[in-house]
Amino acid sequence: MRSRSLLLLNLICVVGVALWFYQPWSGERKRLFGNEAIAASSQELHLTPEAAGFKVDVVVEGLDLPWDLAFLGPDEILVTEKAGRMLRIDLSSGQRHAVSGMPKVTVHGQGGLHAVLLHPGFKDNQLIYLSYADRSPDGGYTTHFARARLQGNALSDLRLLLQAKAATGRGQHFGGAMAFDDEGYLFLSVGDRGERNDAQNLERHNGKILRLTDDGRVPQSNPFVLRDKALPEIWSYGHRNPQGMDFDHAAGRLWAVEHGPRGGDEVNLIEPGVNYGWPVITYGKEYVGGSIGQGTARDDMAQPVHHYVPSIATAGMAYYQSALFPQWRDSVLVTALRGHLNRVQLDDTRFATEQRYLAGRGLRLRAVRISPAGEPWVVADDGVILRLRPIP
Repeated sequence: MRSRSLLLLNLICVVGVALWFYQPWSGERKRLFGNEAIAASSQELHLTPEAAGFKVDVVVEGLDLPWDLAFLGPDEILVTEKAGRMLRIDLSSGQRHAVSGMPKVTVHGQGGLHAVLLHPGFKDNQLIYLSYADRSPDGGYTTHFARARLQGNALSDLRLLLQAKAATGRGQHFGGAMAFDDEGYLFLSVGDRGERNDAQNLERHNGKILRLTDDGRVPQSNPFVLRDKALPEIWSYGHRNPQGMDFDHAAGRLWAVEHGPRGGDEVNLIEPGVNYGWPVITYGKEYVGGSIGQGTARDDMAQPVHHYVPSIATAGMAYYQSALFPQWRDSVLVTALRGHLNRVQLDDTRFATEQRYLAGRGLRLRAVRISPAGEPWVVADDGVILRLRPIP
């Protein structure tokens, strides 16, 4: 009887510790385990702003869990907040206006109001795109994508483009990243929603990157349009939680970053019809220990261009091509919820080097966007937006 009681007590302790260190509602804030196989120490990877050749300004503060931003011009931005509010901020005057006519947003675990994206022809049509979490008529919660017209401080012509067929009662892995390519196609990401095996199921949107036209139709050139029972919106699959995505307009390539489990965050070059492996292959492990899937590689599944062990808790990303920081060209900038801005330098489509900035500030970095002037702007959960400018 005593040994059975001790076994039960140990099990309760293990589960309790695991739940404390893995909190889906907080964006996977803590990690219990260290790294088994990191290639370089933190001291070798981290650089101060001065050593990296830039200075940091706080340009906006006092926000309520901001998630993303979009530049309306050099002096005006839109900022989304997780609870469902979007602000239009005049940077020169500091004036803020809450945008009315927003869609209904449900905050559920990691889900809420996520990304905002301008149409490539925004100057002419004033169209913007939003991703957010809400209830599904089928039960549970799922990722939604909508389009609207921004007129002053209000939205009009709001239209739901897609409600992901990925509804569950779980609170994690909504995805919600968006990007346009040069042909006007809209790419959308949906996380596995905690149902990891559905990332391999082409009859579900869980763990997928999708492609639509700018008005929400399915392009007939999508890779699974003619496959029986496969959802035609799917562009790629086998993803865990791709929260960041951007298009390299110089080379015509789509990039995404994926939040892994205990280790196994990924930078991926996204190609049509490709299986990126989750949860069959991964460089991560279970939070409470133990392997996931069949290993780290399989012939019919794509390898990441770069992966992180231990996890840095990847969130947003931007592909950098501006001349303002010429030494950063062809870099993937990744925000890490564990508190730094990660820069992966690429050699064509191959990993070259990695550097880490802004560590030691105690901030959970959520998104990074490039201003019209070429400055990286970094959004932090902690209510601030930072601007990186080169030191003259």
